[in-house]
Amino acid sequence: MSSLSTLALERTGFHELRGGNLGVRIAATDEEREAAQALRYRVFFEEMGAKPNAQTERLKRDIDDFDEAADHLLVIDHAVSDGAAGVVGTYRLLRSDAAAKLGRYYTAGEYDISVLTEFPGRLLEVGRSCVDRNYRGRAAMQLLWRGIASYIFLHRIDVLFGCASLSGTDPNALADELTYLYHNHLAPPALRIRALPERYVDMQRGDPHTLDHRRCLSKLPPLIKGYLRLGGYVGDGAVVDEQFNTTDVAVLVKSELLADKYYRHYERRLRDALD
Repeated sequence: MSSLSTLALERTGFHELRGGNLGVRIAATDEEREAAQALRYRVFFEEMGAKPNAQTERLKRDIDDFDEAADHLLVIDHAVSDGAAGVVGTYRLLRSDAAAKLGRYYTAGEYDISVLTEFPGRLLEVGRSCVDRNYRGRAAMQLLWRGIASYIFLHRIDVLFGCASLSGTDPNALADELTYLYHNHLAPPALRIRALPERYVDMQRGDPHTLDHRRCLSKLPPLIKGYLRLGGYVGDGAVVDEQFNTTDVAVLVKSELLADKYYRHYERRLRDALD
């Protein structure tokens, strides 16, 4: 089993990282990818109230055109199974070379991402993150972040981006969170993707000077807080996704921020846990 220091020295492939019974690695079979899609269905459609189309409801799997081209990061509970039956967490990873073959990114359905696609570097779109309800603690999310950090290093990614969701489709109910994100974490112009005009929802929905920052942070989903802790940014404008019962914001992280903060703060502790 490889430690993070080994992964930092060798770009020979993605090695599974372990923490107790849980491990994180890339899906290796169709069955494992389908298990990730089934987990996404349970979380997004059965728990969070997303509205399935006929195929999605019949298959009980969340599937779209991007799944075939993407890598699927998995958290696996080896106490249950070393394969598909043990999948308890997932994150979809779409590199720029794979997106080029498809001709588009998922995020482009909500945001104008031309400032990124014109960026002279390697991009990684992340999305469809979820964890089984019985594993929603620190261990599974930390493993997903470990996996992303290692994947970014392995593939020499320059910018990570994607859509992150707040629950609900009423932006006014999320006024404090959206206002806080806009005034404290807006991306610099060179990375500032903007919601498409027909989908643009203004994030400035209150007086930023009256916000309780600690309360705003506490109300943000753990995934968005994770991006912010890594030095991440948000794009300009939110997007209401009626199908998934969410209000989305664009998130961006420059890979050196992730690598610096992640490895500096976690490598020693993770190495101790893995040894």
